Amino acid sequence: MTDPEEILLARHLGLREYEPTWRAMQTFTDERGPDTPDELWLLEHPPVYTLGQVGRPEHVLDPGDIPVIKIDRGGQVTYHGPGQLVAYLLLDLRRAGFGVKRLVHLLEQSVIDLLARYGIESAARPDAPGVYVGEAKIAALGLRVRRGCSFHGLALNVDLDLEPFLRINPCGYPGLAVTRIADLVGSAEMASVSDGLAAQIARLLQRRLVFGAGEEL
Repeated sequence: MTDPEEILLARHLGLREYEPTWRAMQTFTDERGPDTPDELWLLEHPPVYTLGQVGRPEHVLDPGDIPVIKIDRGGQVTYHGPGQLVAYLLLDLRRAGFGVKRLVHLLEQSVIDLLARYGIESAARPDAPGVYVGEAKIAALGLRVRRGCSFHGLALNVDLDLEPFLRINPCGYPGLAVTRIADLVGSAEMASVSDGLAAQIARLLQRRLVFGAGEEL
């Protein structure tokens, strides 16, 4: 039997509605046991704004017909939409032997290392979680820890419509510039970016990456 500490089970889920996916993360976290392998869910969402636990409604300026969902992750408001890669890491932190601060760094570094493979120089900031290219944010990050296990994760802008970000203060910062991989390298295949990010996360976790079925959620 494979040791759950040795693998990271990744699932390509395609385009999924936000709320059922969020509920599935909660259920997975509540029902997992000490021998449950950690999972990485890779997907896109239809257009939606999500407002974190301390999110202030005034940062949602003009949502229009895009739904706004109040959720249980950290952070303020962000936007998800087709063309954005969302990576939810469901990790047993107690078993992994580290805390939230290190997990945040690991997720940021996975994006930084991935973007470097595309020739994009990026960096994290100590005062604002996420990954930035110059002054523009390219990846947002928000987590929740329950029963010693993390869920939620990061959102990387690949080739999505950036206009909806103009209708919010992204991550609570008025006027924060937002960018995407497609604007920096011309084009980017979602499948390639998704597999590349999964590989970087598994490498930093020192896990063997295993792909599983996505329809099981």
